[in-house]
Amino acid sequence: MEAIEDILQKRILVLDGAMGTMLQRYKFTEEDFRGERFKNWEHPLVGNNDLLSLTQPKAIAEVHAKYFDAGADIVETNTFSGTTIGMADYHMEELVYELNYESARIAKKVADEFTAKEPHKPRFVAGSIGPTNKTASMSPDVNDPGFRAISFDELRIAYKQQVEALLDGGADILLVETIFDTLNAKAALFAIEEVKEERNIHVPIMVSGTITDASGRTLSGQTAEAFLISISHLPILSVGFNCALGANQLVPHLEVVSAKSEFAISAHPNAGLPNAFGEYDETPEQMAEQIKEYLEKSLVNIVGGCCGTTPDHIRAIADLVKEYEPRMSQVMI
Repeated sequence: MEAIEDILQKRILVLDGAMGTMLQRYKFTEEDFRGERFKNWEHPLVGNNDLLSLTQPKAIAEVHAKYFDAGADIVETNTFSGTTIGMADYHMEELVYELNYESARIAKKVADEFTAKEPHKPRFVAGSIGPTNKTASMSPDVNDPGFRAISFDELRIAYKQQVEALLDGGADILLVETIFDTLNAKAALFAIEEVKEERNIHVPIMVSGTITDASGRTLSGQTAEAFLISISHLPILSVGFNCALGANQLVPHLEVVSAKSEFAISAHPNAGLPNAFGEYDETPEQMAEQIKEYLEKSLVNIVGGCCGTTPDHIRAIADLVKEYEPRMSQVMI
């Protein structure tokens, strides 16, 4: 299969949309989350979407297939909270390896089926590595600014376990995403480098931060340029932004990293900003119209969707990118 680094030189690649948005359509109950295997689990499991890779694997495969069918080149594994830190909420730390391995395996099987049907358009699996629900560089307690809920080393160990399982399950790429605290991301990237060195392998790495509000900064206070600089010492495939904002709000931040980076640039924004009910109203046509600005300004190499986006959104984006050349960059390998 042609290397993703080579394909990026030729065309803009399309990432999938939201997994959570699609899973909500199934209206899974507590019993569905539990399945037969976890029917007697002592703690509530509804909302643990990563667990569905074990209890509802058919649904996870269906979601991946819908995104590939819509034109996605890359789908993300169902592992956004797949660390011991995230799974502690459900007392499922022991299942972390299996959750990540099975999620990657399901996605890779679907990807291989689509690649076999369309060899000219190989499909890739990005192992989704979320930020966890703890932050390493800020205190959660306003009365104790020196306190930290987690250490760099605890994060590194947790991420390493996730990375090993994702790779064992067949992930082609590792995507460290929705970064609100760059120190957390550095722990994940350190863990990835450890695994690469131990296994003597090359793995393309995507890094995607989150600008949390109109201030143009991440939650831990970095501007887009500062975020870029703080991860640029690593051999990554792409850098970009996802979540928190809609497509048009991301433009100035993408302009900054695009102008200053030799990496490929990625963007997977939300379908606009959430309404009063926490839902996303932006239609596929509206979102594609906004993403057109990325393409006209030659800002991106990889584009997809985050919260609120569906296969229809991804189809609209995939149809659009065919008309544009990718942003020219020297992709670092």
